[in-house]
Amino acid sequence: MNNTLNGIIIKIISNLYTVLADKEIYECRARGKFRKDNITPLVGDFVVIDKENSYILEIKKRRNELSRPSIANVDVALILTSVKEPDLSLNLLDKELLCIESVQVMPIICLSKMDLLTKEELKSLKPIIDYYKKIGYKVITNKKIFTLKRLIKGKTVVLTGQTGAGKSTLLNKLDSRLNLKTSSISKALGRGVHTTRHTELFDVSSSLIADTPGFSALDLTFPKDDLKHLFIEFNGYRCKYKDCMHINETDCGVKKALEEGKIRKSRYENYIKFRGEMK
Repeated sequence: MNNTLNGIIIKIISNLYTVLADKEIYECRARGKFRKDNITPLVGDFVVIDKENSYILEIKKRRNELSRPSIANVDVALILTSVKEPDLSLNLLDKELLCIESVQVMPIICLSKMDLLTKEELKSLKPIIDYYKKIGYKVITNKKIFTLKRLIKGKTVVLTGQTGAGKSTLLNKLDSRLNLKTSSISKALGRGVHTTRHTELFDVSSSLIADTPGFSALDLTFPKDDLKHLFIEFNGYRCKYKDCMHINETDCGVKKALEEGKIRKSRYENYIKFRGEMK
């Protein structure tokens, strides 16, 4: 009799791994060999389990891996971005886009709290949205639930974004049966209050979606040399030097495009800022 099953880790709390296998839930421990081999099981890992003894026997090769949040084998990253309370942070949004694209995951920008904006604020936001769309990103609002379900159908999705952007609220809209805990903005702190304490995959409308803990800061962990290529619009301009860093070089196509208004100033400024932050 075969006691092994193929499954996927859907939740990790301490050293207990919740595995979905053959439409059943198994609470498993990891074999000691993973620690010896310096392998840490992640939510999203495809695994082989011993169902009788409740052990993870094997972790299959990962397609990709994100470090913040910690998750593996993701198809789509839904970046929930608040435009007010907390205010829109293009610095944080650009960092999220870079981290996600550095591991070949498709990002979708999902804007929340649009209803809190005044007419003037909406008017100021439109060119920003138009720019991100123009350079190739999908941008949607959290009100477009049917469109969102269509975009993520059949995918493994990580729902990521700043604390207080409304990740758990969006998941509840996608599937009301989840009834995830939500919290309002802290007036004293001026930002969201954490309601999600761990990363967990939920079965939502033919998709697996991971709710993840929010954050207010993010580190760039990919190689510094990759940075200029991950600003996707920079790749459309030719420079005199092949190794141009788009900073002090002459005949730089990116700087010329910036002067002509073809590249958004905030994007270029973030590029310079991020280069300074990276080791």
